Amino acid sequence: MQVFITGVTGHIGGVVLEAFMRAGHSVSALVRDPAKADLVARRGAQPVLGELSKIDSYMDAAAQASVIVHIALDRSSRGPEIDGKAVAALLEAAARRSASQSPAAFVYTSDVRVLGGTTTPAGEDAAVNPTPLVAWRPAHEQMVMEAGRRGVRTAVVRPGIVYGGTSGIVADLVKDAANGLVRVVGDGSNRWPCVYVRDLADLYVRVSTHPDAAGIFHANDEADERVEDIVESIAGHTRMRPDVRHVPLPEARSKMGKYADALALDQRVRGPRARGLGWSPTLHSVAGNVARLLEEFRAQREAA
Repeated sequence: MQVFITGVTGHIGGVVLEAFMRAGHSVSALVRDPAKADLVARRGAQPVLGELSKIDSYMDAAAQASVIVHIALDRSSRGPEIDGKAVAALLEAAARRSASQSPAAFVYTSDVRVLGGTTTPAGEDAAVNPTPLVAWRPAHEQMVMEAGRRGVRTAVVRPGIVYGGTSGIVADLVKDAANGLVRVVGDGSNRWPCVYVRDLADLYVRVSTHPDAAGIFHANDEADERVEDIVESIAGHTRMRPDVRHVPLPEARSKMGKYADALALDQRVRGPRARGLGWSPTLHSVAGNVARLLEEFRAQREAA
């Protein structure tokens, strides 16, 4: 299967690329930096030099793929606008393939935070109530779902908080603990829906390759872990126990903006549709796997 992926130099995308390569698929990948393009090529994939905002730079490659996996996110203030235009263009490429009777699917990366706070477990059919940080996401999800009703197989993957490696929120907690001070937004009693990055990559492969996989898929380990338990476990594995400071949400907002509300969300998320594809996370807890995660963190940092 020919797969085109955006975002392969990021925390999620690089592991997703490796998962597709291990599964024996032919992969082309959008890369902005020529140096990173060499790294992608050494992994066995075909780098496509371009930028997400420059649609012409990658449309030919996307049009040749039977599955397009969109993971990239521009972090600038224009990020939502750029994402919307990229989604529209990539859906058009998939639609043209479908119209010519060629296999065509599009997998979009969203975020479980579109659900907002969830006092009861929320499945893939739950209504959205996004935190401000991702308030733009539901409209893009809807664009993808509407294209699915017009003949292209489309799917939306909503990852939880991704852990593993040296990037992401949990890795930041590890770094902060090593530096002696961990800041927690709120009292830490809120629950984070988490997912190990390699398990998330496995779900992308399953969604992409299953001929009937369409719609929304939640990716999290369903451990309903409280932030305070994650922080306590990390702190317990450091050589010198760090100070843990709880920052009131209003104070955090003044320093972190919309991101503070995202960190303070209390969520319990379920993914029955993802599990229906045979997906089963290999790791079921951050707190229960801290020793392994710390070793992985150190190994990757030393290899960088």
